[in-house]
Amino acid sequence: MARATRDLRYWSARRASARLIDAPPGDGTAGFGSRVTIAHADGRQQVWHIVGDDEADPAKGRVSHVSPLARAVMGKSEGDTAMLAGREIEILAIA
Repeated sequence: MARATRDLRYWSARRASARLIDAPPGDGTAGFGSRVTIAHADGRQQVWHIVGDDEADPAKGRVSHVSPLARAVMGKSEGDTAMLAGREIEILAIA
């Protein structure tokens, strides 16, 4: 019973603090909800979807909007570069 009560408090607090976020910006810049393809200096490419904290699952290519990667690319456009962990990455595509 204690666990159920704790879970109910947690989800009630999450619901009370939830905010509706607009769709990704249509101006070609990365933002919440965007799918961003990046290239590392060694030639590796990765695709990341910027999502909310509860949806984040790096193994499935979904990173939180507060993660270092998301913060590095938010507001940038295709062709821009960003610094991530002291290394430069290039933004190849934003969807």
